[in-house]
Amino acid sequence: MALVPLVAEEDIDATDLPMIEAGEETFGTLLNTWLAIANCPGMFATYLPFIRSVTGPGELDPRIKELTAVYVSLLNHCRYSVSHRCYSALKKGVGEADLERLAAGDFTSFTDRERLALRFTRAITLDLPVTRRQDSVTGVQPELSAKLRDAFAPRELVEFVMSVSLWNALSRFHRVMDLPLDLGNPPAAVDAAV
Repeated sequence: MALVPLVAEEDIDATDLPMIEAGEETFGTLLNTWLAIANCPGMFATYLPFIRSVTGPGELDPRIKELTAVYVSLLNHCRYSVSHRCYSALKKGVGEADLERLAAGDFTSFTDRERLALRFTRAITLDLPVTRRQDSVTGVQPELSAKLRDAFAPRELVEFVMSVSLWNALSRFHRVMDLPLDLGNPPAAVDAAV
């Protein structure tokens, strides 16, 4: 059962309604996360444009964005986010077999940049929260940071860190909210890893 009530469409604040309608037009449905956010009038009006800015086209390879978003959701054990991120990845050309390998932790078929990105994603998602500042200012191993600087341009790194950070925040939000699935089940092998 969801932590908060999902706002009925007729009760959505006028400030948020244009963005909600735009989102519904894009996805063909109202997403439960939007209806949860609608409990705070005005929040969704800034939420969706920000999400689109982070997830939209940029300098970073879209495949890396998609793989790391699914991985963050898996690492946070959030079925709702995994469902959404798999839906997005599949629509953007990531194959189901790649998603299954990702869920199994088998990165051997991924490119060097993809493997590095996944390693960094794991560090930000799992290591950072338990690493005290006195042990590491950034929470990321210096060797890993150096490899990232060598492999990615500054703009790519900003997009990448923002994307991973966004999906960490949203997968934690979704998991705590316990939202019912609205885009269907993720692929079975991926679902089993959640």
